[in-house]
Amino acid sequence: MTTTQVTAQRRFSFLRIAMALQTLTILLQAVSAGLLLTASYGETLHSAGARVMYGASMLYVIAAVLAWKPGGGPVTPVWQACGFLALASVQVVLGIAHVPSVHLPLGVLMFGLSLLVLARR
Repeated sequence: MTTTQVTAQRRFSFLRIAMALQTLTILLQAVSAGLLLTASYGETLHSAGARVMYGASMLYVIAAVLAWKPGGGPVTPVWQACGFLALASVQVVLGIAHVPSVHLPLGVLMFGLSLLVLARR
């Protein structure tokens, strides 16, 4: 295996880790949403989790760009990552605006899509 192949493989591993982290943070947001309804600390946990989930989405974009540009990988993960970041942005705005009728289904959609993308890698 050449140095270039090893570097590309590491970048794809970083991409997979970033995707898994994003999927996990979205799942944890669903858990904290349940706590939001039942526990006094739920709002604080859900708010903090939103920041972590948004950060994970940004990390996914960075990992996708690094796997694509210097790593020589496909551009598709970059578009997917940017799409997730856009959905995360909408999700944060809807959460702040207290629009649960769209916020909750969008969260379920994001988790399903994230899980699907992760499973296909």
